[in-house]
Amino acid sequence: MLEQSVLEKYIRAGQIAAKVREEIKNRTREGMPIIRICEEAEQMIRKLGGKPAFPCNVSINNVAAHYTSPPGDDKTVPERSVVKIDIGVHVDGYIADTATTVCFAPEYEDMVRTSEIALEAAIKKIRPNMHTSDLGSEIQKIIERRGFKPISNLTGHQVGRYLIHAGKSLPNVSHISFNKIRAGEVYAIEPFVTVRSAAGRVVDAPESYIFRLVKRKSPKNAEAKRLLKYIESRFRTLPFAERWLKNDVSLGDYQAAFLRLLSSKCLMSYPVFVEATGKWVAQSEHTVYVDKNGPVITTQYE
Repeated sequence: MLEQSVLEKYIRAGQIAAKVREEIKNRTREGMPIIRICEEAEQMIRKLGGKPAFPCNVSINNVAAHYTSPPGDDKTVPERSVVKIDIGVHVDGYIADTATTVCFAPEYEDMVRTSEIALEAAIKKIRPNMHTSDLGSEIQKIIERRGFKPISNLTGHQVGRYLIHAGKSLPNVSHISFNKIRAGEVYAIEPFVTVRSAAGRVVDAPESYIFRLVKRKSPKNAEAKRLLKYIESRFRTLPFAERWLKNDVSLGDYQAAFLRLLSSKCLMSYPVFVEATGKWVAQSEHTVYVDKNGPVITTQYE
């Protein structure tokens, strides 16, 4: 089981994430610049006493995950779109991960609601010593019963200190696994839902706008070395956005150094995920602490 002081930090991160999720959901409008959504969410996290655990994701229509605005992004929220907003917060490295879908297309409202219902059911179901495969079967059954399809290769995940993905995965489909959920663990549960005619899986788009430190080897180039030191001290092992570097005036002309770090594989990139057949996707997500008596939702809005 977690120490009380650690659990309190997870819960504090969750409270901040929930407040930001609901505020940004209410602010999001058709025609709104995506970069404004991202930056307002991240600024709000900091104002409330947390830090972003990853860049705010604003993934629209067939884009399922990992879109955050690059520097100078001029994209806006399209009319009649389905907008997934994914927010991460950490307090002293202890993470809350939560997402909601804003629907401006009435024909997709039932799909969005299905992701919410599947999330609610999974939270009721999760308990110590259950197999992750049983949870995936439950999520898939609920989604398909309502006439939709889960995304098979996007999963929920265990979270740890400074780790978004800390070991175990929670697939949204039936699968073979001997992994068990243990008391004291923290998970992000996130059903992704698409239409029945879709492939029900995502593929990589060419673009990547989110990055993470993976190697601490010292580059020969002085500017690259300075930038790597900055990234390690500022973000540790957590994902970050290039616009966060651009917005830090102390870095000056960071771009050549940034490209050196990518080419030397000191940094990894997260490709944008799109549904394989171009169909639209909805997402709902909460973070839960698995207590011996059942789940505690850290990202519940109060």
